[in-house]
Amino acid sequence: MALPTSTAQRFLVRASRQLRHYSAPGTGEIPAAKAKYVPKSGTYPKGFLAASEHVGVKPSNTRFDDLALIVSETPCAAAAVFTRNKFQAAPVTVSREVLRRREGDGIRAVVVNSGCANAVTGKGGVEDAIKMGEETDKCFEDGEGEGDDGKGARTLVMSTGVIGQRLPIRKIVRKIPSAYESLGSTHAHWLRAARAICTTDTFPKLLSRTFTLPSSPDTPYSLAGMTKGAGMIHPNMATLLAILCTDAPVAPPSLHALLTAAVDKSFNSISIDGDMSTNDTVVLMANGAAAATTTTTTASNGRPTPRTIAAPDDSDPDYVALRETLTRFAADLAQLVVRDGEGATKFVTVRVANAASYGDAKRVASAIARSPLVKTALYGKDANWGRILCATGYAEGADSVVPDQTSVSFVPGDGSEELKLLVRGEPERVDEARAAEILKEEDLEILVRLSDKEGEEAVYWTCDFSHEYVTINGDYRT
Repeated sequence: MALPTSTAQRFLVRASRQLRHYSAPGTGEIPAAKAKYVPKSGTYPKGFLAASEHVGVKPSNTRFDDLALIVSETPCAAAAVFTRNKFQAAPVTVSREVLRRREGDGIRAVVVNSGCANAVTGKGGVEDAIKMGEETDKCFEDGEGEGDDGKGARTLVMSTGVIGQRLPIRKIVRKIPSAYESLGSTHAHWLRAARAICTTDTFPKLLSRTFTLPSSPDTPYSLAGMTKGAGMIHPNMATLLAILCTDAPVAPPSLHALLTAAVDKSFNSISIDGDMSTNDTVVLMANGAAAATTTTTTASNGRPTPRTIAAPDDSDPDYVALRETLTRFAADLAQLVVRDGEGATKFVTVRVANAASYGDAKRVASAIARSPLVKTALYGKDANWGRILCATGYAEGADSVVPDQTSVSFVPGDGSEELKLLVRGEPERVDEARAAEILKEEDLEILVRLSDKEGEEAVYWTCDFSHEYVTINGDYRT
């Protein structure tokens, strides 16, 4: 039955107000609102090089680079954190084995393809991932190789894209040498590599910064990282890939501990849609290339040698300082993933305070961040705080949630006073006009206090759900 004209008109007007057009994958255009997150320059770690090449992993991709290569000029330490999904992609299993055999040492490169996840592809998929690593290793054999030390491959492998399809491996391996030949250390090289690992991302996610360590305050170190992810994002971890590099001197045992601590409060504290991928990998590499002038230790010949952060030790000022630096950096990088959530219009910080334990606070924050009802209310600019409370109440294992002690507020992104919605279990008379103004903004915070007593706090970053999320994922494969 046809709608009455007036009803049809109202429906069309409402739909036009709600729809927000995104930059469709393949156009290459960065939305104006996202351009501010793309750096125009950077300070990159010494001894690391980046490159990208066009392969055409997806036949529809006829012009954009989809192969990235990150290389250390010398063998370096490396650590990684991987997805906990039981269906782990071939590159995840292959890279884990490389790190196990090498005990996190002697790594030279990370090779990444986008457009195909090489996940759930059987033995052939594993062979393809091994082949990508082997072809990259061959690039180091002419004058740069360290010889066969009996520990096997030196390259870590990542893939992202459609699940259940085999890689066009011949096309990929043919382009690895040309990617190697085009390696460079400029901002343009790093930015192109960051762009090459994208799938439905609307902008490349790249950060860099410098820092010092207490034992060598006059030695500047650098940290750079790129990540990709816009959908299928939820710990542990998400279709999320990240490569972090530093020229500080760190041994493998410390590197793994530092990365694990940083990931817990960054990449494992974000959610776009509550779906955990098969391919999640975050790699951290350290080559010590900037430590040549450090003079905190002295070799037997009397010459100064770099001080290496050898083992996880909370009494070591260098270890603690690097952990704090790395965690902040990883959090900033992870937040870019949320800002590029598929179809997202809002960046939302979920802060849960005054919990009996950090675990309880994080469970509640996670429940709120992944609630479709909370996320759709945020998209509709609806101050429906009951949905926040509902998610708080069903947070599994959060034993310190007590209804008559719980308070909920919206905190505006402009730093103005919070809008209280629930105070110690009692609903407030909500100023709907002010709530609407807060919810119009791109950034806002949901603050949940589980009691009035000082306690543990956890933060999660998430986004809203829009019509476009369904549009993007409805035709992602086809």
